[in-house]
Amino acid sequence: MPCILPFKQMLLASLVAFGCSQALAGVVITGTRVIYPADQKEVTVKLNNNGTQPALMQAWIDTGSVESTPTSSKAPFLLSPPVARIDPTKGQSLRVLFTGTALPQDKESVFWLNVLEIPPKPEAGADLNTLQMAFRSRIKLFYRPTGLAGTASEAIEQVQWQLVTARDGQGLALQASNPSAFHVSLVELDLVSGSQRARSEDGMVGPGQTRQFPLPTLKTRPAPGAQVEFSAINDYGALIPTRTALKP
Repeated sequence: MPCILPFKQMLLASLVAFGCSQALAGVVITGTRVIYPADQKEVTVKLNNNGTQPALMQAWIDTGSVESTPTSSKAPFLLSPPVARIDPTKGQSLRVLFTGTALPQDKESVFWLNVLEIPPKPEAGADLNTLQMAFRSRIKLFYRPTGLAGTASEAIEQVQWQLVTARDGQGLALQASNPSAFHVSLVELDLVSGSQRARSEDGMVGPGQTRQFPLPTLKTRPAPGAQVEFSAINDYGALIPTRTALKP
């Protein structure tokens, strides 16, 4: 996959911009995640340039490192085109093709699609002190084998929750166990006891994974009957509000 130089400088700028509002970026990805069914030869992702200037786009897929580059990534996917110019108000279809590398067939695998927007060079005579930023968007790509037991939507209800002592011994944490073959992405995760709420962090629980979510504001164990409340993100990017009891 070709690399636009100087890529290290562009990547550094994108990492800084990654924490900013994506509303500042001109090139946006349609959707918040990509599902790649194993029985399909390819899937298509639509990009749109909502800005007022032409933009040069560079795309690649990585295995989870935010510091990945097009040349360092080992993800088993090809993108076509990996580099493209997108004019204002125009779009670009990005084809994602699986290379056939062996992946687990009893559960989903997760990767990350990166889209780096590189702004045009300043016009001759423009203020050379202007700071130009390269914006990178990054969304999850789920490779989904055929014949998995259950569905991604059913997996949300299958996650089991316990209140435990945090692994570092500092305070309490919600412990989530996911027995399904699908990833479950969580936002707005709270422990609810009566009128009291203790907020945790957003995150994802992978297939067969047990993960802890710290509760830094919870100082004592709640009374019996406490519940876990969260929103799970489905295949279409919609939030599914969920409330479930803690396991003893």
